[in-house]
Amino acid sequence: MFPRLICLLSVFAVSAFAQQVTLPLPRLLTIMPMGGQAGQSVEVTITGENIEDVTELAFSTPKITAKPVAGAVNKFTVSIAADVPVGVYDARVMSRLGVSSARAFSVNKLPEVVRTKANNTLETALPLTVGSICNATMTKRAVDFYSFQGVKGQAVAIDCAAVGIDSRLTPVLILADGKGADLKVNRTGGMIDFTPPADGSYIIKVSDLTYQGGERHFYRLALQKSPAEPQSQTQTVSAMSWPPAGLAATAAAKETEPNNKDAQKISLPCDIGGAFFPAADVDTYEFTAKKGETWWVEVASERLGLNTDPFVLVQQVKDGKFTDVAELYDIAPPMKVTSNGYSYDGPPYDAGSPDVLGKFEVKEDGTYRLQVRDLFGGTRSDPHNVYRLLVRQAAPDFSLAAWAVHMTLRNGDRASLSKPMALRQGDARAFEVVVQRRDGFDGEIEIGMENLPPGVSAAGLKIGKGKTYGHLILTTDEKAPRGFSLAKITGKAVINGKEVTHPVRLASMEWPVKDAKGEIPAPRLMADIPVSVTDSEQAPLSITLAENKVFEAKAGETLKIPLKLAWRNEFNGTSIKVKAYGEGFSAMKEFDIPLKAATHELALNLAELKIAPGDYTFALQSLGICKYRYNPAAVPLAEAEQKKAEAALAAAAAEAKKIAATDAEAAKKAAEKQKAAEAAMTAATTKMKSATSAADPKDTVEILISQPIRVSVKPAAVTTAAK
Repeated sequence: MFPRLICLLSVFAVSAFAQQVTLPLPRLLTIMPMGGQAGQSVEVTITGENIEDVTELAFSTPKITAKPVAGAVNKFTVSIAADVPVGVYDARVMSRLGVSSARAFSVNKLPEVVRTKANNTLETALPLTVGSICNATMTKRAVDFYSFQGVKGQAVAIDCAAVGIDSRLTPVLILADGKGADLKVNRTGGMIDFTPPADGSYIIKVSDLTYQGGERHFYRLALQKSPAEPQSQTQTVSAMSWPPAGLAATAAAKETEPNNKDAQKISLPCDIGGAFFPAADVDTYEFTAKKGETWWVEVASERLGLNTDPFVLVQQVKDGKFTDVAELYDIAPPMKVTSNGYSYDGPPYDAGSPDVLGKFEVKEDGTYRLQVRDLFGGTRSDPHNVYRLLVRQAAPDFSLAAWAVHMTLRNGDRASLSKPMALRQGDARAFEVVVQRRDGFDGEIEIGMENLPPGVSAAGLKIGKGKTYGHLILTTDEKAPRGFSLAKITGKAVINGKEVTHPVRLASMEWPVKDAKGEIPAPRLMADIPVSVTDSEQAPLSITLAENKVFEAKAGETLKIPLKLAWRNEFNGTSIKVKAYGEGFSAMKEFDIPLKAATHELALNLAELKIAPGDYTFALQSLGICKYRYNPAAVPLAEAEQKKAEAALAAAAAEAKKIAATDAEAAKKAAEKQKAAEAAMTAATTKMKSATSAADPKDTVEILISQPIRVSVKPAAVTTAAK
């Protein structure tokens, strides 16, 4: 195996004028309604970009299926099996360019309705039944009104799912009396629990925090009997490190209130479930420990999908006094995250967390106490803000996540666009793979990928000892057939003499944010890893090896690697300036590859680079501006459709003229037929203009990755001094 991966970066001068960022990829944008009841069927309408010729709507569980609605465009009947667990699943479509980005689809056990008309006044409030869910999109610059009949003393729970189901909505939830006077308000996305003081009508108001609206600002409003659990949601990237392998689904013990001042007695190790409730809650646990012991502390709350920031204070209790032993804060991200979302000083994915993972050492026998609090919880009083506290002796382990490499363009793809694994023929895609190391584990991790479509291969690597990230390269043969599969990425390491394998979670952006300076990108973890190949297009450039082999050299030598280049699009500039980055290769001098060059010899001066013996896998990476035409094959089809519509209109007009003075009823029908033909002609003309405009060459910035290159560096020959 080849444990290190180095990418060679080529930087084109970027033109000052506007340009398209990355080749188009299929993206599913909305599904309405965005969920359904288990055991029922629901008709949904989808929207997206770059998703022409949709052939299938698929989900991350085989228990949810979809069939196209006959005679309708982008409408499907979705059937949900009765035994589908409550939760959020990923939906995707298969289109001309392959598999699309994901959109959340929720399943619940409650009956569901869809709002079909405006409800922006108290008088037009939509009545809801307790024990139901309403699917809706937010009305821009307005408030949506709902009503329900409350029963004195019978508590209800009101929950508006939005952020956790891929919506752009930041919901404000208000409970009011029958006249619209506010009783309770929640602006943090939490649940409202309410016990009606009297029988009667009550009002629910829903709005966006800044009164935004539209099809991307959708929500699911649940009205249930209390107590009730919040609606399920997707997982943030930070959740990649939770739970630890083998952890039980529920905690072994629960916190017992009151335990703010009077500590709850526990013994170590422990697994405790608690809540940051009521406001300003500080849960205190007391235990005994012996000198020389080291205990690892982990708290999960934010990684459970909650807006919390746990903090742990460990103190020694001696002679009635408390002495601080350790303060434990956030889990650091494996890679430095972009500081403001649009300056590329790191990726726009944060695999760190406000949760806690750290250790404390016991200096002497005695009594100790551990306090857990939410740094955001000073004024919030929400019983749903729960946590899981683990205190254990070292159990070294690791968790992994991956995401597509983003560009270094200001306000460009590097911070915004969702990137499904929809590959073109001759394509290659680079992914960053990050690791969260647990309890002191610092060993090597071997990355692999399997279950790929025919013609697709993956080159993994070993994340080096103590390192926090590496790369994975997907490559598609230039003659790969159209295909699809659910792939699997894994990480393998040896811990305490035993081989351990864990899955790699894939992360992507929820929305194609084109300017991350003006809109905050929202990444999340995906439910699975679909990979597709399209035979509709080929990559603008393929960089491959003249010989597909492992290249060998001795330390200190110069290794020459012959490359082949297949240019399929026009590129701006005259050459590619290439430099290396990665472990051991960052000092490599920049070199040029002329545009349209069919071959190039890559020279690696191992002595100058001071490359140590070992096995390496690396790829060439280029940031290029090419002339790209979107779906040019659609132009002649649209042209033929336009000519057909033109002929039909001419025939209808001639028929209408011919019978205009003979039969009034027949003339009326002929006129209606002509009107329909005119509408069809207008639609065909619009379609022709759209297809022609899309097919016009556009300057497009794209990351171009080569076929992975494998190098084995052997130790230099030992010289013997002459006698």
